[in-house]
Amino acid sequence: MRFKVKIEPKALQDIQAITDWYNERQAGVGKRFQKATVKQIDSLVNNPHGWAIRYNEIRCLPVRKFPYMVHFYINESTETVEVLAVISTSRDPEIWKEETGK
Repeated sequence: MRFKVKIEPKALQDIQAITDWYNERQAGVGKRFQKATVKQIDSLVNNPHGWAIRYNEIRCLPVRKFPYMVHFYINESTETVEVLAVISTSRDPEIWKEETGK
C-alpha cells in the first residue's frame, strides 16, 4: 500500500532553517541537506512502518549524511504519513516531544 505524505508547516520551517544554516557556513551544503531530506521523506510513501516507534506513536527517520531525524506519525485511517519536524540528533529527546506536539 502506498501512503500519502503530508509535511506540516513546522517541518517545512525546520528544513528551511537548517538549509539556511548550512548555506551560511558553506555554499551548496544547504542544498545537499535539502535534497537528502526530501529523498528520505519521499521514501516514506512505500514503507513508513519500517521505522521504529520512538515515543507516543512518533517514528524517526535519519537524514543520510546529516545529523538530523525526520519525526513522523502514520495516520492509518487516512493512509497518510504526517511529517511533524526535522530535529538535530544532538538535541535532548524531551525537546523532540515538545516540538512535535505529540
